[in-house]
Amino acid sequence: VTGSARVAATADNAVWTLNVSLTRPSVASAVLKVESDVDALRKYLTDGGVAASDITLGSVSTYANEEWSNGNSTGRILNYRASRDVVVRSKNVQLISDLSQGIGAILQTGVSVNNYGPQYYISTLPSLRPKLLEDAMIDAKVRAEAITKAVGGSVGSVQSVRAGVFQVTTPDSTMTADGGAYDTTSIEKTVTSTVSVTFSVN
Repeated sequence: VTGSARVAATADNAVWTLNVSLTRPSVASAVLKVESDVDALRKYLTDGGVAASDITLGSVSTYANEEWSNGNSTGRILNYRASRDVVVRSKNVQLISDLSQGIGAILQTGVSVNNYGPQYYISTLPSLRPKLLEDAMIDAKVRAEAITKAVGGSVGSVQSVRAGVFQVTTPDSTMTADGGAYDTTSIEKTVTSTVSVTFSVN
């Protein structure tokens, strides 16, 4: 018999990855513009309430865009691309959500930012698991009793138990995955556990 239990949970950690990327005629001008745009992005974040210590800057990467003709490089450099990642880690998930939705304000100023969207996580998941497994076991027993009652029997002792993977999904989602689903797009989530229990029948 399979039993299940679910509980609503609210994410309490956000990880938001942004990237400043652009092309310029020279490496120097590309790097200078990236640094300028990163500074503008950091100002947007800190002015919005993000602590400077919650912002991590990646290294600046550059590469040359070559000219190609008939599948072969001509050896001529068209321009240079420079980019830098900016990662925000915060426990204020609503603030990060609001800033992500308002990112258009900085884009309108000419800053080149790729917004990959925040990812939201639940740090309390380990503490939720024991109660969910307990409730899933109770659900399995209720189901077993309903089945055996229909045929005039009664549920005996537990013969074996196998716990399934935990599924963290958006509320009311039916999404599952063999290895365990973990939705990171929503702040509000549903955590579901399942158990497969074998009972003896009297």
